[in-house]
Amino acid sequence: MTTAVLPLAAGELAAFGKDPWWIVLIKALGITVLLLVFTIFNVWFERKVVARMQHRTGPKVHGPFGLLQSLADGVKLSLKETIKPKNVDTVIYVMAPVISAAMAFTAFSVIPLGPEVSIFGHRTPLQLTDLPVGVLLVLAVASLGIYGIVLGGWSSGSTYPLLGGLRSSAQMISYEVAMGLAFVAVFLYSGSMSTSEIVNAQAHGSAAHIFGLTIQLPSWYAIVLLPSFLIYLVSMVGETNRAPFDLPEAEGELVAGFATEYASMKYLLFFLAEYVNMVTVSALATTLFLGGWRAPWPLSMWSGANEGWLPFVWFIGKVLVFMFVFIWLRGTLPRFRYDQFMRLGWKFLIPIALVWTVFVATARATLSAGYQRQFFYGIGAVILVVLALSFVYDARAARKEQAEEAAREEADRVDFDPFSGGYPVPPMPGQKVPGLQPAAVAVSADAGAARETGPGGSGTAGRSTDSAGQEDSRG
Repeated sequence: MTTAVLPLAAGELAAFGKDPWWIVLIKALGITVLLLVFTIFNVWFERKVVARMQHRTGPKVHGPFGLLQSLADGVKLSLKETIKPKNVDTVIYVMAPVISAAMAFTAFSVIPLGPEVSIFGHRTPLQLTDLPVGVLLVLAVASLGIYGIVLGGWSSGSTYPLLGGLRSSAQMISYEVAMGLAFVAVFLYSGSMSTSEIVNAQAHGSAAHIFGLTIQLPSWYAIVLLPSFLIYLVSMVGETNRAPFDLPEAEGELVAGFATEYASMKYLLFFLAEYVNMVTVSALATTLFLGGWRAPWPLSMWSGANEGWLPFVWFIGKVLVFMFVFIWLRGTLPRFRYDQFMRLGWKFLIPIALVWTVFVATARATLSAGYQRQFFYGIGAVILVVLALSFVYDARAARKEQAEEAAREEADRVDFDPFSGGYPVPPMPGQKVPGLQPAAVAVSADAGAARETGPGGSGTAGRSTDSAGQEDSRG
C-alpha cells in the first residue's frame, strides 16, 4: 500500500511552492473573499432555514430575498460604540478576537478547492498550499484559535466570560481527541496526511478480494469509513461551539459567555471566527470523506466533470450540505447539559473511535498480507464472544435488578412512622402507619356495618330510614 502511494505523493506535493508571488497573493485574497462571502451568505441562509422550520418568512426586505440583510447587520455592528470594561487586561483583551479570526482564516490554507487551473495563463493547483501533514496543520491551527476564546474570557475580568473560556478549552480537549482518532482511519486508507492526496485517493474505489470474489469498494471514505465520518460529524459541531453544543456562550446560563464584555468590531471578529470555522470544518469533512472537489456519482461518469473550474462548484455544493446540517441541528435540538456533553465525548465518542481505529488498522494489515479468510473468521469469533458475554451480563444484571426490587419491596413493608423526623410526612406507596387502617379497609368496614344494620336494625342506617319513613307519613 505504501509503495503505491509514495510516488503519487511526491508528484502531487511537488506542484506546490513554485508559484510566483502574485499568484500566491491572488490565492490568499481569493480565499479571504470566499470566506467573507460565505459568512454573509451563511447568516442569511441560517435565518431563512430556521424561519422555514418555524413557519416564518425570515429576512425579505433588504435586497432580493433579503440577501443584503446580513451585510446590513455587519455594518451596523461594526459602527456601534466600543465599550471597554474597567478591569480588563487591555492588550490581551484586544488581541484575543484577532487571534481567533486569524487562525480561522489560516486553517483554510491547505484545503483543496479544485484541480490544476489556469490563472492569467499560469497553471497552478486551486489550493493555496499543501504539506505532507496538511491535516495536522488544520488541527494545530484550530487548537491555537481556542486561545483567542480562552484569553478573551480571562482578560475580560468578569465571571461569566471566564467560565465560557474554560468551557471552550474543555470542549476543545475533549472533542479534538475524538476528531483526531477519526482521521487515523482516513490516513490508513489513503496512505497520506496531505489533503490533496487524500482527495486523489478517493478518485477510484479500491478492490477487495474476499473468499475468491473481487468486490469493488466505494471511493468516498464517508461510505467505507462510516463510523469515522459519524464521529467527525459530532466532533466538528462540538469543536465549533455550535448548538446543541454552544455551552461556552450559553445565553441562559452565561449571558454571552466568553464574548459578554465585547462589543462592536471585537465582537464582530469573534462572530466572524465562528462562522469561518464552520466553513473550515465543513470543507475538511468534504475533503476527507466526500471526495473533495471531485464530482459525485453519477456526474463523475462525465469525463469533463473534474476538469477546469467546474469542480469548484461541486466543492461549494458539498460544503453547503454540511452548513445545512449545522443549521438543522440548531433548529431541532435543545442545548445539552454540560455533564451530558462531556459524557458524550469521553465515555462514548473516544472509546468508539479507539475501537474503530484498532479494527481498521487490523483489517488493513491482515487484508494487505493476504489473510482475508482468517481475518473474517477472527471477526466472526470476536462478534460471537461479545454476544455471549453481553448475554451473560444481561442475565446477571436482570437477576441483580430483581433482587434489588425484592429488597426494596421488603423495606417498604416495614412500619412507617410519619413523625420520625419531627414533621408529618405522608407514607410512600406500600408503606403503612402503625395502628391505622388503610383507606380502602376503612371504607369497606363502614360499608359492612351499614349492611348489618338494615331498616329495622338499631344502627345509624336504620334510624335514618325510620325517620325518613315518619317524615313521609306525616307529609
